[in-house]
Amino acid sequence: MPPPPHRAAAADALPAEVTMPVQFDLLGPLTATRDGRVVTLGSTKQQLLLAALLLRPGEIVSTEELAAMLWGDHPPQSAKANIRTYVRGLRQALAPDPTERWIRTIAGGYLMRVEPGVRDIDRFDDAVARGRGALAAGDPARAKVEFAAALRLWRGVALAGLPLPGVLAGPVADLDERRLLAEEDYAAARIALDETAAVIPRLRALLDRHPLRQRAWAQLMTSRYRTGDVAGALAAFRQARQALVEHTGMDPGPGLIRLHDAILHHRLGPAEPAGHRSRDTPPAAEPAGLPRQLPLARPGFVGRDAELATLGEILAGPPGGPAGVAIATLSGMAGVGKTTLALHWAHQAADRFPDGQLYVNLRGYADADALAPADALVTLLEALGVPVARIPSSIDARAGLYRSLLANRRTLIVLDNARDADQVRPLLPGAGRGAVVVTSRDQLTGLAAAEGAHPLTLDVLTESESMDLLRSRLGAERVAAEPSATVEMINLTGRLPLGLSIVAARVAAKPRYPLESVAAQLRPPAARLGVLADGDIRRVFSWSYQALSPDAAHLLRLLGMHPGPELTGAAAAALLGRPPARTDPLLQELTRLHLLTEHLPDRYALHDLLRSYAAELAGASEHADERHAASLRMYDHYLHSAHPAAMLLQPTWTQVAPVSALPDNVHVPPPDRAAAMAWFHAEHPVLLRVLRQAADGGFEQYACQLAWSLAAYLAPRGLFQHQLAAQQAALAAAERTGDLDAQALASRMLARALMRLGDQQAAEHHLQRALGLYEQLGDLDSLALSLRHYTELCTECGRLDEALKHATEALRVAQQTGSWYAQARALNTKGYLHALTEDYPQALTDCGQALAQQERMNDRVGQAATLDSLGFTYHQLGEYGRAADCYERSVSRFRESGNRFHEALTLLHLGETRQALADLAAAEDAWQRAARIYDDLGDHPAADGIRRRMTALSPPDDH
Repeated sequence: MPPPPHRAAAADALPAEVTMPVQFDLLGPLTATRDGRVVTLGSTKQQLLLAALLLRPGEIVSTEELAAMLWGDHPPQSAKANIRTYVRGLRQALAPDPTERWIRTIAGGYLMRVEPGVRDIDRFDDAVARGRGALAAGDPARAKVEFAAALRLWRGVALAGLPLPGVLAGPVADLDERRLLAEEDYAAARIALDETAAVIPRLRALLDRHPLRQRAWAQLMTSRYRTGDVAGALAAFRQARQALVEHTGMDPGPGLIRLHDAILHHRLGPAEPAGHRSRDTPPAAEPAGLPRQLPLARPGFVGRDAELATLGEILAGPPGGPAGVAIATLSGMAGVGKTTLALHWAHQAADRFPDGQLYVNLRGYADADALAPADALVTLLEALGVPVARIPSSIDARAGLYRSLLANRRTLIVLDNARDADQVRPLLPGAGRGAVVVTSRDQLTGLAAAEGAHPLTLDVLTESESMDLLRSRLGAERVAAEPSATVEMINLTGRLPLGLSIVAARVAAKPRYPLESVAAQLRPPAARLGVLADGDIRRVFSWSYQALSPDAAHLLRLLGMHPGPELTGAAAAALLGRPPARTDPLLQELTRLHLLTEHLPDRYALHDLLRSYAAELAGASEHADERHAASLRMYDHYLHSAHPAAMLLQPTWTQVAPVSALPDNVHVPPPDRAAAMAWFHAEHPVLLRVLRQAADGGFEQYACQLAWSLAAYLAPRGLFQHQLAAQQAALAAAERTGDLDAQALASRMLARALMRLGDQQAAEHHLQRALGLYEQLGDLDSLALSLRHYTELCTECGRLDEALKHATEALRVAQQTGSWYAQARALNTKGYLHALTEDYPQALTDCGQALAQQERMNDRVGQAATLDSLGFTYHQLGEYGRAADCYERSVSRFRESGNRFHEALTLLHLGETRQALADLAAAEDAWQRAARIYDDLGDHPAADGIRRRMTALSPPDDH
């Protein structure tokens, strides 16, 4: 099969003579060897980038895809520069000769070309293919050797030890599935060689880890039976049934049940040679006429390589396997390209089905009424040559005749646009070597449960596939001329094939029309569907909407008011104003029809175009009072879930009393600190959007208080860009309402974010404003805190005398408040300033008093900060042992509190002290830990300086 167009084009851009002395192993921990020596691959993010390129060899992986993989939905501004740094590091590690380029920079991304056999994945696939070929040819001995060689390449879980993002988790899961299939093929070869006793322990071990593998259970039952252990074979069936019921709620499939019956009645014969066909198998009947009913496939089809391969594997069946009908269901949201993919694959595979191809549009989601199964059977029987006069009147008789005609044929059947499993069941053959492809917006889980159908859910296109689609419709030159506008059009249509096709058709009709103009028209969410109206995208969505129950339709409309990018069942219940138990069935209904995607347990995503459609429906169908009430419930849900979580993370912060909670609304306050951290980790991208929407939509008080709650998570984790955005929105909201308390709080927190981001001038402006407001309000606690922030700002700017003055004033104000907590913090700040100005005795006195007070109050974060100050003081005095002890204790307390930013900063200081003690190994360890934290926090500029320090610890290796 030729490579897909985008891969072929990319590969053709490279020189043919590429020598590859490096081997890459992904079937276990990621390793690379060059000339037999292990290559150091660098940081975790650098390794993840290499893994992404290795999993898509010969394909351009865009910079945007890599950034999303490494940093999620909110990459740092330096993402592209960081990726270039990682690529440069990999190039230097893999190829000392700079002319030997492994990773190529291509417009918009990077490409890695590897020769056959360079990856262990390729060697594994080649050995498996040879083994399956040997099985099909009736040579199980050779198959056994090949499968054994393939399985020896696995050294554990693929890419073990790397924190895999979602974009890599799928391919790794696919590798694991390929390994399991190879294990089962290996067992088949050994069973064919009558090595049943030897294969039993390996099958038992496989099933202990993967108890839902029905083929492996069948092999275990067969092996036990053929070793004379009939009781063991029957016990294995009972174990299989128990595992399937417990994990899936389903009984074993028909094949396993038939095998159990054969064992129970001693009808299981001896093993047949691989590839053997029984003489009792009836020959295929000659068809009355060969149907060729496939509609025209859409020209210019691009992408979907993985889905095409999966369809091929499902519908081809295992080599040499038993006769049976293979069923694949293609489901997905409206406009995702289910029919296009099914027909493209069907035309490619038509020659595999010599007895013809049948096609029926079941009209499950269309303007016309759905096609009844009885009427569909008439269409199918006519295509198979049955005269209308001979077609039975009852649906059961029609289905029986249909199955009889297909029993010995190898026919492909495409059942397009099915409404549900009941519409499909009468149209399935009962025997033969045929295949059925069903497309539907419904998940058709019933077909998987009862008929053994293989579900395949179709997602939107990838970035590169979307780019290929536009190139195929508009021409490569036009796309290349406006790359930014092209990427924006792709993103604004959510990579939905229908949306992209509509945009492409609109632009193609106007060759001189700038792409930037189309992108500008698509930007406002409320106008997006209007731009796509030429393709009737609203009508396509409406077919799914009309299939909903009234309650589910009401929920979908309200979901259009949620800002995204995802929500939980509890948030949906709050929007709807119902308990979660009454909301969950509606979410499942929306998910089943692919109007929602449950990409993680209890985390639902709504496609952006569907969100716009739902928002339009809400504006047209929901009363303004109901929309306001739903929004209020949503903001109340998030605020009164976030506020208690923030208090668990930062119990020493001065609490901001939230607006009263709605008594009957859904809230999810976490039970402990770990749960609070996990909740914020999952929800902070949502909270940022909710905050901005509340600020812009007349719910300013919720926006300001959400900003405070978010800061409890964002600031300690070093997410200062997000903190900046949150506090800017909060300040604007507070200014609109004239809330001076909220203005002061947002100004102070905004200044902290600006300080961390290096904009000291803007930070000083907001700090001075906060100080003035707190003086005006008489809020001494917050005034003391702001003065400490001002001290830090002056320190960073080198204005030490001014900093010491503010620190002394902060202590005076804290003493006025009577807060021991504030006094201890102010004493530490003042002590650190004395250390900077070389008044070490006073520094030790102030910090010692601060630490004693903080230990009495169990202020762990305060202790961490004061221990860091003491460590600095002792280091300056040359008492490196005492300094190291203080730093170690500081690091421990920062880690306990989740304050990773300051943990990294203290590790940097610890490394300096260890270096002064000539303990270079400990210094390097501290700096490596700091660098890893900075990488996790978004590649802070300090990380590069740390790595330069580590490089300077030892001279370069001359060998």
